[in-house]
Amino acid sequence: MDVYSVVQGLAKNLDDVCDPVFSKRMLGDGIAVEPSNSKIFSPVDGKIVMFFETKHALGIRAKDGAELLLHIGIDTVELNGKPFKEKAKIGDSVSRGDLLMEVDFSMIKKLGYDTTVMLIATNRRVQLIKDTGQISINDPVFTLL
Repeated sequence: MDVYSVVQGLAKNLDDVCDPVFSKRMLGDGIAVEPSNSKIFSPVDGKIVMFFETKHALGIRAKDGAELLLHIGIDTVELNGKPFKEKAKIGDSVSRGDLLMEVDFSMIKKLGYDTTVMLIATNRRVQLIKDTGQISINDPVFTLL
């Protein structure tokens, strides 16, 4: 099953993320994106199974059981949800391309935080399709193995 980008921007390999939890793949493999748009979309058809109270991260279980973590920014948990406007909630069924949230990335930057968005497969191995260069939400980024 292909997994699609959650945000438009510049894709980069997880090795280049400045947080070792992601760069060392402690939670799983995936990609990172420097966002150029404030909208975050669902990468697959599935269900929202986790949404941090601080709104900086959420979990999606795909229809085939794959679990995906979407983490917005680095250390943005400290912002207590201020730059995040959720459009989905725990228990919602979502389709690939559905709007999940809007993020004020300019606020995150202004407060000195990294805006990198990570998309991680937590219970599956991945085969990368695209992890560098410009990317849109219609681009597949990895295949779940």
